[in-house]
Amino acid sequence: MAKFELKLPKMGESVAEATITSWLKEVGDTIELDEVVLEIATDKVDSEVPSEVNGVLVEKLYNVDDVVQVGQTIAIIEIDGEDAPESSSSKEETIKQEEAVEQVVQTINIAKETVATVTSNEDRFYSPLVKNIAKKEGISQDELDVINGTGKDGRVTKDDILNYIENRGSAKVEIPIVPVVQNKIPEKSKAAIAPVVSNGEDEIIEMTRMGKIIAHHMVESTQTAAHVQSFIEADVTKIWNWRKKVKEGFMKREGENLTFTPIFMEAIAKSLRDYPMMNISIQGDTIIKKKNINLGMAASLADGNLIVPVIKNADQLNLVGMTKKVNDLANRARNNKLTPDDVQGGTYTVTNVGTFGSIMGTPIINQPQVGILALGAIRKVPAVIETSEGDFIGIRYKMFLSHSYDHRVVNGALGGQFVKAVADYLEAWDSNREI
Repeated sequence: MAKFELKLPKMGESVAEATITSWLKEVGDTIELDEVVLEIATDKVDSEVPSEVNGVLVEKLYNVDDVVQVGQTIAIIEIDGEDAPESSSSKEETIKQEEAVEQVVQTINIAKETVATVTSNEDRFYSPLVKNIAKKEGISQDELDVINGTGKDGRVTKDDILNYIENRGSAKVEIPIVPVVQNKIPEKSKAAIAPVVSNGEDEIIEMTRMGKIIAHHMVESTQTAAHVQSFIEADVTKIWNWRKKVKEGFMKREGENLTFTPIFMEAIAKSLRDYPMMNISIQGDTIIKKKNINLGMAASLADGNLIVPVIKNADQLNLVGMTKKVNDLANRARNNKLTPDDVQGGTYTVTNVGTFGSIMGTPIINQPQVGILALGAIRKVPAVIETSEGDFIGIRYKMFLSHSYDHRVVNGALGGQFVKAVADYLEAWDSNREI
């Protein structure tokens, strides 16, 4: 009998680790080729790890909630034969992955050299990931030792420390120096945040892992970027009528439902090509101007949370290609079938708040991007129609476009010009366009 090492597979260029969320097989279970052995989660998406061989699971090297690096062996499978087949990750690839992981760790360690290194002790063990996060965020040994751990044997998990960081210092009181006038006690300008008190009739709901991650990212974005918004109303009557005319034939020919989303995505991709300084990221005091236009598309997960799969090189797709890509990502998001690669590399994000009936919104920027566009609901409204024979009142289909952007690097002129360009592309739609 031979033994096969099941390794954590590579899941995307920037994914270096994953957390084990559940084992679907136990020691002694028979496993077939491509059968799922365990479920894992990255910061972006949940995924599955299938077996690469037929055999029997003889050893699990990690427990639930353990963080595993890409390329590390996570289980041993006993197979027939003398020699185990070569793992899908070759030795050379594994070395590259280990070097990449080491580089990430070194970058994290350099981030806060002035913070004292935290250590495990007899009572508490801390994983390397938790230690690195603590060092990066300036968390002292004393702070770390009092964090409630939800992992095995009370260990502090990644979610535990991220949740602590999110709420860290929330109860601090800022007391300004105010002169005493007529022996009156000065009032505090900011009161301490009172703790939430629940009674026996209240329902206590634990946030999901994905919910905690989203909450952390939202708070981080608002603390990082200087959010400002520009709004514009677009007349999409031509698009409404054109889609109504062609959608049935499109379904018969392509087997795809033609929604408004790919039409909007096409206009946004064109506008990013016209205004490339909206397709950037900030790194310290430098600006990274992205070569590719990769559009993030907020989509609903089965549990109601939102995730942002990415349409790579969106400006190079025709409308048929854009439609198929949009539908594919949306369907796989609903069925929890997205891969880590599907949510990587976005350079600008679009969210459709109109799906929920909202006419406009003020979305939070998806870091490290500098802009996000919210698409409002399309409404039938009375509007002034200008003609050569005078102005008339008519019924038009209109929608609001809400553009949030980072005022650190995007001024009001650029932010406004960009969203105006999107509206212009939509309003100039060719009613005779063929696809």
